[in-house]
Amino acid sequence: MKKIVKLGLLLLLLYTAFQAGTVLSDRQYLDENLIRLHVVANSDSDADQALKLQVRDAIVESLQAAMAQMPDADTAKAYIQENLAQLQALANRTLQDAGSGDTAVVTLEKEAFSTRQYDTFTLPAGVYEALRVTIGEGEGENWWCVVFPTLCVSATSEGFADTAAGAGFSDSVTGSLSGEDGYEIRFFLLDCLGWLENLFW
Repeated sequence: MKKIVKLGLLLLLLYTAFQAGTVLSDRQYLDENLIRLHVVANSDSDADQALKLQVRDAIVESLQAAMAQMPDADTAKAYIQENLAQLQALANRTLQDAGSGDTAVVTLEKEAFSTRQYDTFTLPAGVYEALRVTIGEGEGENWWCVVFPTLCVSATSEGFADTAAGAGFSDSVTGSLSGEDGYEIRFFLLDCLGWLENLFW
C-alpha cells in the first residue's frame, strides 16, 4: 500500500513539474513573440481621446500589410525599429492634419502591461515589447492592441485563431488567450507569472 501511495505522489509531482514547465515555456513564448501597440493620449479630454484614435488608426493601417508578411517577431521588431522615424512622422502628420499642435514620440521598448481583455481574446499581464506612441504630455487614457501578430484587426474568434496559428502559437497558448474550456487555469498561471514579471520590472 505504501508503494502505491509513493508511486501516486511521484506521478503527481512529475505531472505538476511538467505542467509548470509548459506554462513557463508559454510565458516565455508570449514575452518573446508579441509586439504590443500602446498609444497614450495627451489628456482625457474628448478632443485628445479622438486624436488618439486617429493616430492609432493611421499607425495600424500603415503596419498591417507589412506585419502580416513578417515570418517572426524578430523580423517584425527589426522592421519597426528601422521605420520608427517614418511612424513618428506619420503620427505627427495625422495630428497636424487634425489641427492639433501636439507632437508624438514613437519608440520601441519593453513595457509592463496589466491583464488586458479584447473582444475575442485576453492577454495576461507581463513585460512585452511595445511600439509606444506618446502624444503631447502623455497623460491621457491609453489604447492597446497587438501589431505582431496582427491581432488589432482580428474581429472574430476565427480570425484570432487563424492569425495565432499563422504566427506559430501553440494550441495551449491559443486556447489560453481565447478562453477555451480547459485552459482557464493555464491562463491564470500565465497571468500570475506576468504579474511577477511586472513586480520586478
